[in-house]
This record gives sequence, C-alpha cells and structure tokens, in this order.
Amino acid sequence: MTRPKLIFLIAATVLADQLTKAAALLLLSQGTAVPVMPGFNLALGFNEGASFGMMGGVMAGRPLLMAALTSALTLAFAVMAFRARRSLERTGFALVVGGAVGNIIDRVRQGAVTDFLDLYWRDRHWPTFNIADIAITLGAVVILAASLPRRRRKEPVLDQS
Repeated sequence: MTRPKLIFLIAATVLADQLTKAAALLLLSQGTAVPVMPGFNLALGFNEGASFGMMGGVMAGRPLLMAALTSALTLAFAVMAFRARRSLERTGFALVVGGAVGNIIDRVRQGAVTDFLDLYWRDRHWPTFNIADIAITLGAVVILAASLPRRRRKEPVLDQS
C-alpha cells in the first residue's frame, strides 16, 4: 500500500465515522432504541471512557486528558503505519489510526465519544459502539493476521551437477 493510499484509508475511515455519528446525533434520541433487526438496535449513547466504556469512571469529566492519551497512542500507531513494510500491516494500522482519530474528534468536540450501534442477545447487550470502534477492532485483527508466519513454498532444488 502506497503512502497516498494509506492517507486515503485513514481519511475515509474518519469521514465514515464522523458522518455516521452526525446522522446518529441528528436522528436518534438518547434512551430510545430503534430496532433494526433481531439482535441489533440503533441506540444513542456517549462514552467518556476507553473502548467499550472501560475506565469510564476514571476518565469521567476529563475528556481532554483522555484525548491527549489517545492522541499519543494514535501518533505512535501512525508512525508504525508509515514504517510498516507489508501492505496488510499498513492497512491494519491505517484502520486503527482512522478510528482513533474519529473518537478523538468526538472527545475534543463534545467531551465524550458518540456511540449508536447496539448488539444484543435476549436481554444481554454488548456495549454500544460506533464505526470508529469497528475500524479499530478490524485494524487490530488485520495487524495480528499480518504478523502470523507465512507458509513458505518449497523451492525446487536445483541440480548442482
């Protein structure tokens, strides 16, 4: 993956995240779930913590601190993206960076990350999430897949006679 493609993927991820969050803020009301299909609702929520609400109590009321910590990690992942040699690795890092930037924008703009995707089974709900969270998770899976050893083809042995 070339550098321009890497930058494009980061920007496209941020744009998709921010557009879907803007639509959620415009069309959904907090506390009212909109059923889409069994096991999936649209439900507006706000997260002051890290992914899936972790550290919410610790970071509550400190959005700029959370944004600063996340920005430092994002910068490190951006450097890794540009230094990665394999396309699959670059793709994974680009997704992580794009998703993280989308969530940083929310923290700076409104003090919390907008979440609106609600998966559930019976009465058990997964923490509400967003497109940025999907990109970060998918990016992490791609990075892990890129780190798996590749099976090498057996090269034919050349006759030395």
